[in-house]
Amino acid sequence: MTISSSLSALPISVASSRSSSLAIGRPSTQRSHRRRPFTIATPFAHSAASDSPSDMDGCAASSLYPLHRSKTLHLVRHAQGIHNVEGDKDFKAYLSPELFDAHLTPLGWNQVDNLRKHVNACGLAKKIELVITSPLLRTMQTAVGVFGGESYLDGMDVHVPPLMIENVGNSNRSAISSLNCPPFIAVETCREHLGVHPCDKRRNISEYKLLFPGLDFSLIENDEDILWEADIREANEAVAARGVKFINWLWTRQEKEIAIVTHSGFLYHTLQMFGNDCHPSIKNEISKHFANCELRSMVLVDRSMQGMDTSVSNYPGKNPQGLDLPSDVAHEKHPEKKGVC
Repeated sequence: MTISSSLSALPISVASSRSSSLAIGRPSTQRSHRRRPFTIATPFAHSAASDSPSDMDGCAASSLYPLHRSKTLHLVRHAQGIHNVEGDKDFKAYLSPELFDAHLTPLGWNQVDNLRKHVNACGLAKKIELVITSPLLRTMQTAVGVFGGESYLDGMDVHVPPLMIENVGNSNRSAISSLNCPPFIAVETCREHLGVHPCDKRRNISEYKLLFPGLDFSLIENDEDILWEADIREANEAVAARGVKFINWLWTRQEKEIAIVTHSGFLYHTLQMFGNDCHPSIKNEISKHFANCELRSMVLVDRSMQGMDTSVSNYPGKNPQGLDLPSDVAHEKHPEKKGVC
């Protein structure tokens, strides 16, 4: 599928109260989020009386939806960063300026290598059409390490910019090629909680462009990080609302299989908005906390005609178009032909 190049930038304040559906779920009604845009594609109304297999045979246990009105999202939390290590020892370490824009640890890079092996072994690497990453060092390192091309080799076309140059973040890693992999774009809206913690403050985009030449930063409007404030930590409810706006924005993309590399807090508070009409175990599967470098694949469903894509697999049948009634309907309309199929 071709990549749309005419999309407008995605500002952090992008407003949308659309009604689509994440195959993840319809949010409950809370005071600060009275109408949320998504519902589960496979609702399961759970009650004590509906646990037997016979009770699950009804329509309430399953749901059908047109394939072209859905996208598959592969959600990834970044690998272990230096802030994770220090924060586990002492939560106050998250306030340390030394953890500014935290990079991956050696263990984090091992996690990246293992996830890369997995997505290649299961065939996922060949299906992904776009990789979206939060514009922080640890997420971009994870994204290009998992979904990028191979390490640069002698004789490789040097005119093609690498996704990442060598030794970014003191990683001692070789440059990563942008050949034979999907495009990568950085998007502000899927960042971690904003404010207070230096590890969640990004560098200037002009610096990142030197470190990640093959990434597309065109959707980020400001070079400096004007969103992060030293004395104000973004509220959980604001993170969730920002996450819903990000999910809504995905319908402006033409790609069907999208990998999204982001953060624990962003994923947790965003996904808490979904799955409330599912079985409790499915709700938990959707929204529980992500481990470092964990991947979960989910289906996003468009229930309000937001997406503009048409089906590439549907076929209209009879050509030229005309009356082609099923036999039982035809018998009702033409009783004189009854018995003729």
